Amino acid sequence: MASLSAVALVCTLKKSPAESSSDRIARQLLDELTAHEVSGEVIRVVDHDIRPGVSADEGDGDQWPDIRARVAAADILLFCTPTWLGHMSSVAQRALERLDAELSETDEAGRPAMFGKVAVAAVVGNEDGAHKIVADVFQGLNDIGFTVPAQGATYWNGEAMSGVDYLDLERTPDAVASTNSTAARNAAHLARLLQTTQYPAG
Repeated sequence: MASLSAVALVCTLKKSPAESSSDRIARQLLDELTAHEVSGEVIRVVDHDIRPGVSADEGDGDQWPDIRARVAAADILLFCTPTWLGHMSSVAQRALERLDAELSETDEAGRPAMFGKVAVAAVVGNEDGAHKIVADVFQGLNDIGFTVPAQGATYWNGEAMSGVDYLDLERTPDAVASTNSTAARNAAHLARLLQTTQYPAG
């Protein structure tokens, strides 16, 4: 079985070493992926100086180019964000805006550079909005060239106005654990298919 790699962009607003619900679900997904011989790493985006813009390198100390290189080297992208005011975090929005630069990048065959890469979304929050956020994330990533697997998203929403975070749970709910497992399994399966049979060049 061919080895694969994954990178998780964790778009929490909390800098390390603060605990983060988005980080927790990202690591749970990476744990699930190890069962399918997928290695992985976590990048907490807010720990880096990511400049606003839509180019691959905004200069002047911009740290996006290193993150971009790690995403480009991976087979699977895990895009993980909290819910704030019913929307993805501002950090997640900035990451999507910076990934927009990949629309103009191509491989040696002329395909968009992100063709052949798989995207999984994970959303956590103690308010609703997960379905809308997943839709927004996948629309953006699909435009950029990522492929979405069947049931390739996982989420947890706490009870409305309760203030309980995913981090606060003593155990992962069965439904979330099952969804994490399915998303990881399908992502690894799809990534191997695309690794073997890439999209045709135009």
